[in-house]
Amino acid sequence: MIKCKLIKDTAVISVNPAFYPIDAIYGASYVFIDRAYIFLDGDEKKAINIYIKSKKKSSLGALKSLVGEFQNELLNYSFRDKINKSTRKVREGIIERALAVFGPQEAFNEQDPGDYLKDPLGIAIPWEEKHAKSKTK
Repeated sequence: MIKCKLIKDTAVISVNPAFYPIDAIYGASYVFIDRAYIFLDGDEKKAINIYIKSKKKSSLGALKSLVGEFQNELLNYSFRDKINKSTRKVREGIIERALAVFGPQEAFNEQDPGDYLKDPLGIAIPWEEKHAKSKTK
C-alpha cells in the first residue's frame, strides 16, 4: 500500500515494504535523482517514507505528476524484482552451462608460443600492405 501527502513543496510517500521491496525503492529513486531530491527514511520492516522535492521550482500539479511517475516506476521496479527472483535459477543454469563448455583452460606457456605466429590466412598483414597499389608502372 502507498500513502502520499504533500507538505509545502515536498511529497511524502509512505510505502509498505511487504509490497515494494527495498531494492525496488532504490531503483525507482535512482531514476528520479536527476529531476528531484530523494530522501528515504523509516523502518525497512514496517514502512519506508520517501520524500520527493523537485529540483526546479514547480507547481503543485507538476509535483503531483512527479509523484505519479515515481509510483509507476516503483511498480515497474517491483515487477522487475519479482521476475528477477523467479528466473534466477534459470539464468544461473544458463551461465553455468555456458562456462562448462569451455572446461579447464591450459596455462599459458611462454616457452611454446604455439601456432599464433603462423598466419596461413594472411590476417596479420597490415591493410596498407595487403591492398597497396604497386608503385611501379
